[in-house]
Amino acid sequence: MSENAIWKGRPSQWVNFMVFAICGLVVVGAVICAVWLWSWLWLLILPAVSWASWKYLEVRFRVYELTSERLRIYEGVLNQTIDELELYRVKDMTIERPFWLRIVGLGTLVLITSDRSHPELHIAAINDAMGLRDQMRTLVEGLRDRKRVREMDFSSDGEGGEFEEFDFE
Repeated sequence: MSENAIWKGRPSQWVNFMVFAICGLVVVGAVICAVWLWSWLWLLILPAVSWASWKYLEVRFRVYELTSERLRIYEGVLNQTIDELELYRVKDMTIERPFWLRIVGLGTLVLITSDRSHPELHIAAINDAMGLRDQMRTLVEGLRDRKRVREMDFSSDGEGGEFEEFDFE
């Protein structure tokens, strides 16, 4: 069976709301103070604009691509890293919708996985997070059935490790 592209998206710039707000206040404050008080305060504008621009680019160059078998994560501004998560490794999914994202119709899909590089993966500030979760759930269940993969969790009580010892005498 061939791998098909299902969804491709990126986080919204709303994840940078606080950074943009702080940088905006710094720029406005520096301009006002430089005009009336100290002329050297305009030097604060360059670091604030640089930081906001870098945060913008970090989010802009993060792309998630869901296929019928895996989730690819593209990250990096200057150097790109492409990581993959096999969908059958997804153990649990949660949607987080904090107030500041909810008012603009966005949500964060949190994946709990058995993948070593991404045990908890946040797909932040995306449109229709519930629809993506439903699509992903269908794909995960289908892949597990097709590959005959079963997820098993082992828990420890903190004293003896992961497995319980039995004495057969």
